[in-house]
Amino acid sequence: MEMEIPQKSVFRAGIVLMHRQYTASSQDYFTDENRVLKKDPQQDYHLEYAMENSTHTILAFSRELHTCDTNDKSITESTVRVIWAYHHKDMGEAGQNYHGSNRGTKSLRLLNPEREEVSSASLPYFDLTNKDVPVPDKDTTYWCQMFKIPVQHEKHHVTKVKPLIQKGHENLVHHILLYQCSSNLNDSVLDYGHECYHPNMPDSFLTCETVIFAWAIGGEGFTYPPHVGLSIGTAADPLFVLMEVHYDNPSETEGLIDNSGLRLIYTPVLRKYDAGVIEAGLWVSLFHNIPPGMPEFVSEGHCTLECLEEALGAERPAGIQVFAVLLHAHLAGRAIRMRHFHNGEEQKLLAYDDEFDFNFQEFQYLNEERTILPGDNLVTECHYSTVDRIRMTWGGLSTRNEMCLSYLLYYPRINLTRCASIPDIMEQLQFIGVKEIYRPVRTWPFIIKSPKQYKNLSFMDAMNKFKWSRSEGLSYNQLVLKLPVNVRCSKTDNAEWSIQGMTALPPEIERPYKTEPVICSSSSCLSCGLFLTLLCIVYITASTIGNTGPFV
Repeated sequence: MEMEIPQKSVFRAGIVLMHRQYTASSQDYFTDENRVLKKDPQQDYHLEYAMENSTHTILAFSRELHTCDTNDKSITESTVRVIWAYHHKDMGEAGQNYHGSNRGTKSLRLLNPEREEVSSASLPYFDLTNKDVPVPDKDTTYWCQMFKIPVQHEKHHVTKVKPLIQKGHENLVHHILLYQCSSNLNDSVLDYGHECYHPNMPDSFLTCETVIFAWAIGGEGFTYPPHVGLSIGTAADPLFVLMEVHYDNPSETEGLIDNSGLRLIYTPVLRKYDAGVIEAGLWVSLFHNIPPGMPEFVSEGHCTLECLEEALGAERPAGIQVFAVLLHAHLAGRAIRMRHFHNGEEQKLLAYDDEFDFNFQEFQYLNEERTILPGDNLVTECHYSTVDRIRMTWGGLSTRNEMCLSYLLYYPRINLTRCASIPDIMEQLQFIGVKEIYRPVRTWPFIIKSPKQYKNLSFMDAMNKFKWSRSEGLSYNQLVLKLPVNVRCSKTDNAEWSIQGMTALPPEIERPYKTEPVICSSSSCLSCGLFLTLLCIVYITASTIGNTGPFV
């Protein structure tokens, strides 16, 4: 089968390029464990075009996705960390010239298909942005602000959402969630913002449970497919929305003032379908925990067949169509996979990132929309590493805590906003030898009654006190993956499906998921495999340019 991937990813990068007398050539190099640059015996990168003028060097080159060259990295749908460097002199016989400060890195998802619409520049928009929010000098802050959607009286579709991150705050703003709130609120809720999840936060915040959009650090704007849009302007659509901004301030810098937010671009030309968002995965809770010193630990959040059977069976027996997925974890995250089961049989991965980068999280457009039917299972599988930690890692809001979530963009919209789970806690405690807790539970985290070594400790303190080894951590991981789970199956406006809170067993699944075999071909047969063409643009000052004009 012949297949060419024509999309181009544009980024600032460098390549081993040599030019003389308006000609150009490229060579395929790799580095060994000592970072020594060596010419690859198998030349798999092919220069397609090169041009240089007084300000830019522009290169286009291609490579097969899977070369079967041990010196090359296969290109998949996972995040790729591109390393670039350049020097104004060609490589000589002595090897490359040291690039000095002309270097950098960028995380990209090279195979994420682009969905930019040229016409969006002419469409109306409105901004939801914070106004001079004082970011506290503490590690983690979640700030919530109410807004009223300005478009009213007739239906419109939002076609694109862009992040508006204040310059210099690119690493401060970790993620932004937009929630639909009760339509029974009045404009008085717009007068103030407040710290989220705080005992003194306004009661109106508690009416905001339905996620309608999610953005995370490193992500660009999101464009909806041409047949789908986020509906606004009708009685069923959001009128009041809550914007939750997670500020990550590990250095506890003082005096930060932020004005970041989102821009929503909309149109009166309606699309065929209304988009919805389902939050799936692990309910953010202390019941999700990871032992220290583990090079690999797997957590799973279940969107159970019971929840999907009830919600889809009641509203959409023909199923929903998922067209994009955002995978979300924190600093210990190393890989995330969204697994899909139909009639007990595992399907192709819905989405995955085996090279997860905490600082680069964005929606993945699916190459083909996926139908989710009543009775299906969705499992968000997160892989973590805690080798550099000496205490337990807990599920929670801080970036030093952990999450394991997937946000599914789908159509047509139904009354299901959250499909998640939490594992049973008592069997986790029994693993470390806890026999009894004080009942009724009057404190959180609850207090242990016996045995003696844990008496009057919270379960957090007891888990930290336990002497974790890698073998103990592995055994604990095997236990947790088999535990019954508590189902979280939520509607909008704080309502719940009847299945909410029931206990279910996770599906019998094979670990790890068996990926499809890699098909590769030799570099001598460039039309035989899958290709990626990259366009690289390097900005350089005029003083470093010797020749101008196209090379090839």
